[in-house]
Amino acid sequence: MKKAAVLQWLCIIFVACFKNLKAQKMIEKIQPPVAKIIPTILEKFGDVRIDNYFWLKDRENPEVIDYLNNENEYYQKMTAHTEGFQKELFEEMKARIKEDDESVPYLYNGYFYITRFEKGKDYPIYSRKKESLSAKEEIMFDCNELAKGKKYFNLSGLSISIDNQFATYAVDTVGRRIYTLHFKNLLSGEVLVDKIENTTGNSTWANDNKTIFYTKQDENTLRSDTVLKHILGTETANDKLIYFEKDDTYDVAVGKEKSKKYILISSSSTLTSEFRTLLADKPEGKFSVFQKRKRGLEYSISHYGDSFYILTNKDKATNFKLMKAPESATKMENWEDVIEHREDVLLEDIDIFKDYLVVSERSNGLNKIRIMPWSGIGEYYLPFESETYTVHPTSNVDFDTDILRYAYQSMATPASIIDFNMKTKEKEIKKEQEVLGGKFDKENYIEERLWATAKDGTIVPISVVYKKGMKKDGTNPLLLYAYGSYGHSMDAHFSSTRLSLLDRGFIYAIAHIRGGEDLGRKWYEDGKLLKKKNTFTDFIDCSKYLIKEKYTSPEHLYAEGGSAGGLLMGVVLNMAPELYNGVIAQVPFVDVATTMLDDTIPLTTGEYDEWGNPNLKKYYGYMKSYSPYDNVKAQAYPNMYISTGLHDSQVQYWEPAKWVAKLRTLKTDDNLLFLDTNMDAGHGGASGRFEALKELAKEFSFLLDLEKIKN
Repeated sequence: MKKAAVLQWLCIIFVACFKNLKAQKMIEKIQPPVAKIIPTILEKFGDVRIDNYFWLKDRENPEVIDYLNNENEYYQKMTAHTEGFQKELFEEMKARIKEDDESVPYLYNGYFYITRFEKGKDYPIYSRKKESLSAKEEIMFDCNELAKGKKYFNLSGLSISIDNQFATYAVDTVGRRIYTLHFKNLLSGEVLVDKIENTTGNSTWANDNKTIFYTKQDENTLRSDTVLKHILGTETANDKLIYFEKDDTYDVAVGKEKSKKYILISSSSTLTSEFRTLLADKPEGKFSVFQKRKRGLEYSISHYGDSFYILTNKDKATNFKLMKAPESATKMENWEDVIEHREDVLLEDIDIFKDYLVVSERSNGLNKIRIMPWSGIGEYYLPFESETYTVHPTSNVDFDTDILRYAYQSMATPASIIDFNMKTKEKEIKKEQEVLGGKFDKENYIEERLWATAKDGTIVPISVVYKKGMKKDGTNPLLLYAYGSYGHSMDAHFSSTRLSLLDRGFIYAIAHIRGGEDLGRKWYEDGKLLKKKNTFTDFIDCSKYLIKEKYTSPEHLYAEGGSAGGLLMGVVLNMAPELYNGVIAQVPFVDVATTMLDDTIPLTTGEYDEWGNPNLKKYYGYMKSYSPYDNVKAQAYPNMYISTGLHDSQVQYWEPAKWVAKLRTLKTDDNLLFLDTNMDAGHGGASGRFEALKELAKEFSFLLDLEKIKN
């Protein structure tokens, strides 16, 4: 019996080894696509660049589509052995989500508004209840019905008329963020014949319940440049032009103040703001300039009583300050300080209530909420103890209330929506994100905030989370994420999907590198334009710190970033590929010089104050010196998973496509290199909540497969 059992066991081992060997040989036979070379000469300031893959820029060219499909096929064949694991990961992540979920209702103009999901369905249902939560539900939009038969669907820009009868809503069915504006009678359920194409999705109602102001965009660059006025029930061809922004470095938007008294047109670039105001009761009137644009002057406005409150960097207030001006005299010479500038505190936003001013601040990399009664008596801060939390006000649309609604979460604590009574200081947790499956306990995870020293001596924070019991011996797989651009702070946040990595032994970390505003406005200024390289070296130095402190090692360290964070990945790969075993780059902005020289594509002109204008020699030379595509070289690179969307309007698909084609010809290693193109989506990937999980399962399986973690 023993001998038979041993023979049976040996047979099982032999069959398993044979299958593994057979799978390995199949992978070895699969050859990656080779993009043909058609040299294009690009010249600027006497500097000549040869772009062998410039031809991939034409999405109408069948050969381009064939190449993208071939890359997809190669990726699918090479990862066929993980398909079962991907499905397992998908089901696991899906099982943690409360499918029949709904938002905390918020009261606006006599109605409670609710967004909810039904089990097994991908898209939200927008509904409301009149005056009471016990009232009958009115379904305004069931996006599951609207999305039927469409590969991509997004409803955005929902705006309700003052009399609660009509709604404007915008729909994108491609993923390119080009919206068609529709109108619906919420009382009868009738969708009106009024339909406006090629809009940004941004619109707002005047107080007469028939006038709508909306924005359109340039058909090629997709720059939001025009504000028009539509009268309900009239021909859209007769819509009146209200404002056109001539400066192609600016974008426009339109909206209404919380007080409902004013309609605002904002015109803004990276460094400069300008607002126009109009009484919402007089839509036939003319907009007035609040304060004329002045290069480098940024401001935003909020109305209260007979005054405007202005968040601004006036008078070299790098971290911004709060000022005030009377309605009747809004020019800058009439502005007076309310909250003075502070070197160590970034003033991020304000919320105005009848009896309170709520101020959102950031100091030492953490969010703070400051409550300031208009009476001037008894101001205070909300207390928070953790070092890795994220907190911010949410849907505070009601003006006459003592209740502040805010959201709180940390890397180990699920998101909560909390109603805080600013008068009594009592709080009520309205909802805490449910993590289903019965296995999650936040006490099983450790959160830390670490500080790495950058090459110039700057101290850079890192937020870290991992499962209890982790030993710092250098053997832990670690995924390091960062963004580092546009002043966008990457706050420590909870993710139920991330548990699929943490529970399998991964450490997850966020590097709060320069280029964001994590440590104030100067943190952003020191990571843009001619200081952009600080962003990249900060990430590398954070990686070295985690290796030095034995959280991980180069054999187990992974990096991830998307869009501008994908640019970060591309630069880091060129500068320090030896630090990483694998890299995930989502919709990466990697062809910086060529893209920034092309003012016919979306975003370019509006980005000059972020990256620099390459039509000026100093900026051209600097961005070329780090542009990932221009600096690919003959060296060993880590394993790479690169994703994009054919209809991406933010980072065009051809950037990652060209990058991968060039990497294939120059890299000297045999590591994995995948280009995965979603042929039906844009910058944000798949539109359904469960389809998005499938994309995440691909990324996780890529990491876990490299770590030889099979289940």
